[in-house]
Amino acid sequence: MMSSREFVYGYYLEDSGKGEKIASLATLDLSRKFWLHFDYTQDITKEWFENQSGLNPSVIAALLNEETRPRATPLHEGVLISLRGVNLAPDSNPEDMVSIRLWVTKERIISTRCRTLLSTRDMAEDLEQGCGATTPAEFTVILTDRLIERMTDTINDIEDKVSEIEESILTSSNYALRNDIADLRRQIISLRRYLSPQREAMLQLLSEKVSIFSIEEKIQLRETTDHLTRFVEDLDSIKDRAAVTQEEINNRLAEQMNNRMYVLSIVAAIFLPLGFLTGLLGINVGGIPGAENTDAFLIFIGMLVIVVAVQVYIFKKKKWF
Repeated sequence: MMSSREFVYGYYLEDSGKGEKIASLATLDLSRKFWLHFDYTQDITKEWFENQSGLNPSVIAALLNEETRPRATPLHEGVLISLRGVNLAPDSNPEDMVSIRLWVTKERIISTRCRTLLSTRDMAEDLEQGCGATTPAEFTVILTDRLIERMTDTINDIEDKVSEIEESILTSSNYALRNDIADLRRQIISLRRYLSPQREAMLQLLSEKVSIFSIEEKIQLRETTDHLTRFVEDLDSIKDRAAVTQEEINNRLAEQMNNRMYVLSIVAAIFLPLGFLTGLLGINVGGIPGAENTDAFLIFIGMLVIVVAVQVYIFKKKKWF
């Protein structure tokens, strides 16, 4: 579906919802509404932005910047937007989020990315099928909604995994789950680190400083923002549950360790006087009691049994076990 090696996707936005492909940057008609989507790591992309795009240097720097946080910044006649979506590529971690940068005005939308984002692919397919966005503002509203919607399965999966671990802790003592719960907490923290500023970016799009959106489009943006806010609140709740579950695992492990140490302490306490007596009578000097008596060993064994019995009685009386 790539229109040109110069860009990933390029379409003129029509009122019918059917996007017309842009053949090349050389033939780009600036009088029409359009969407251009670039891979900012390509040299040809950097050359076009810096020498031919005619964009403000601040906008160019933001669109080509490798490191960026979610934000929405009104600038001149448009708004500079940076958002992130979950990484749904095979063998990837969802919390390794994929970023997209957008420059949106009333007549154009220019976006850049490094890694493939499924939501932009869906937008291109909609334009191919005649059910796509008709304006850059509408395009932005739909794209942000799809970015947030694709997070649903990831967050639900994390919540399900936490629930499974909670159930496992109640029914068994599988301490290997400590690594699983630690991984889940890491995922939750990573996701929330990006979703929280993304919520602030969405709120910024609703401000009066951003005038490219109609009232209806701002209502849709507000719904998307509410959806994102629920995700952030869900992550906070899941994070608390995961912390409580991890604490329960640690408490059970500590209790198990304490019980084992307690048993070892009881055994050591019982054998301490026995070891003293056997060591005392085992020294190689004259005058050891019973050295000439053939029944002395049995008598000594009986004494040891009596000592153990007295110790057990004392321990039980003091409720040490």
